[in-house]
Amino acid sequence: MNTISLFFLVSVAIGGIAWVFLYPLLSGEKKAEKRKETVARSTPAVRTAVAAARNTQRSRREQVEGSLKELEAKQAKSPPLSARISQAGLSWSINQFMLISAGLGLTAFVIFFAMDAALWAALAAGFAAGFGLPRWILGFLKRRREAKFIAAFPDGVDVIVRGIKAGLPLLDSLKVISADSPEPLRSEMRAILDIQAIGVPLGEACLKLYDRVPVAEANFFGIVIAIQQKAGGNLSEALGNLSKVLRERKKMKAKIQAMSQEAKASAGIIGSLPIIVMALVYFTSPQYIELLWTHPTGRILLAISAFWMSMGIFVMRKMINFDF
Repeated sequence: MNTISLFFLVSVAIGGIAWVFLYPLLSGEKKAEKRKETVARSTPAVRTAVAAARNTQRSRREQVEGSLKELEAKQAKSPPLSARISQAGLSWSINQFMLISAGLGLTAFVIFFAMDAALWAALAAGFAAGFGLPRWILGFLKRRREAKFIAAFPDGVDVIVRGIKAGLPLLDSLKVISADSPEPLRSEMRAILDIQAIGVPLGEACLKLYDRVPVAEANFFGIVIAIQQKAGGNLSEALGNLSKVLRERKKMKAKIQAMSQEAKASAGIIGSLPIIVMALVYFTSPQYIELLWTHPTGRILLAISAFWMSMGIFVMRKMINFDF
């Protein structure tokens, strides 16, 4: 009995010693504790790195927000007359534009007055020709120039991407575009190079592109270049993504035009049908339709009809023309 008790006590003692000294080694508790200590020591460094990354992201976000706010402020302001003349691709001065407008207005007034029209009709024609017609021409030339720029701009961005991937600096890629691209992209890239040559940073010079060509594509390009110049990054990848966006926008615009072409044709037919019918009736029986502009009641009816037709065409135009 005493032998069994002694053996039991010795076994318990050996087991206790093994539990204390061998179990931590076999179970990996010491390794876990060492790992916890290592993680605890590295936590401040990790937190510092995470904080630095967050600060970098915050600074990039602030730069993007600042650039967008500046561009929104520019969009909110109506451009002056000199800027609209430049956006139309003309080299006129404001005085030349005013003289041309005055000449058109005076010519229209003299022509209508010589045709024995009423004084108020001659004044209205002179005002429309002197004030409305030149600005409509500016708008037409501006839209046509913007369409040409948008058509050639994605190819220009692809040239920049390929040049950067081949090892060329951004300025050399812009020089290639300014030498080989069609107008107006060539002159706009040359303007960026001229502005940069006088000491303006390249990012600011690219942002000024939107002042001369107020389209979203030029806006995107200026933002990408300005942010890359300030915060760094892979410019070829950013411009490659921009090229894809520009081409997708171009496809979407073409799709919208194709889908709305039927409505545009209907609007054109409906708007031109009364004028065509009036012309045919005038050629067949002029005395029957002359009452519309010789009799006072006919003039009133003609004015009301023109107003309602204009309202209908305006509503249809708003329905089939929209931004995206």
